[in-house]
Amino acid sequence: MKFKTAFAAAAALTLATAANAQMGPEVGATVYGPEGNTVGTIEAMQDGVVVVNTGTYTAPVPANAFGEGPEGPIVSVTKDQLNSMMAEQEKQMAAARDAALIENATVLTADGVEIGTVTSIDGDNAIVTLEDGPVSLMRDQFATNETGALIVLATKDQLMAALNGAGAEGGEAMEADAE
Repeated sequence: MKFKTAFAAAAALTLATAANAQMGPEVGATVYGPEGNTVGTIEAMQDGVVVVNTGTYTAPVPANAFGEGPEGPIVSVTKDQLNSMMAEQEKQMAAARDAALIENATVLTADGVEIGTVTSIDGDNAIVTLEDGPVSLMRDQFATNETGALIVLATKDQLMAALNGAGAEGGEAMEADAE
């Protein structure tokens, strides 16, 4: 009788382990590195990308990069390695943005709408001339898109809402003042 109970328990554990392995990582789970050290916590998952918060960065990691370890989901990099990769990527993105943020550069919105032209730059402040006149935006409100074009980190609707004193829908209000 004990043999049947042990066999049933082993079978149930095997099925539970197989079910967990098929489920993959879950939001809120702690992610571990190759040595078993904590890498971070899963904040979100969407479209095959898992967002891991290391405490320093929120890093997008492909879902297929995860394995199942004894404590939970594992990745093949340590927390320090993931933070270093994110710092390098951040540095490259800032360099691309700074190279594109020049006078007379065309500015697009995050949704690809051309909204104006950079007319001057003073330190971290850029003046962009829109149809309705100039607006002052901070350097960190810009990026480049996949083609290298200068974009403001908002859609046209979000930018217009922020400029008109309303909060940006679905995100933080931009600090932009019409001049």
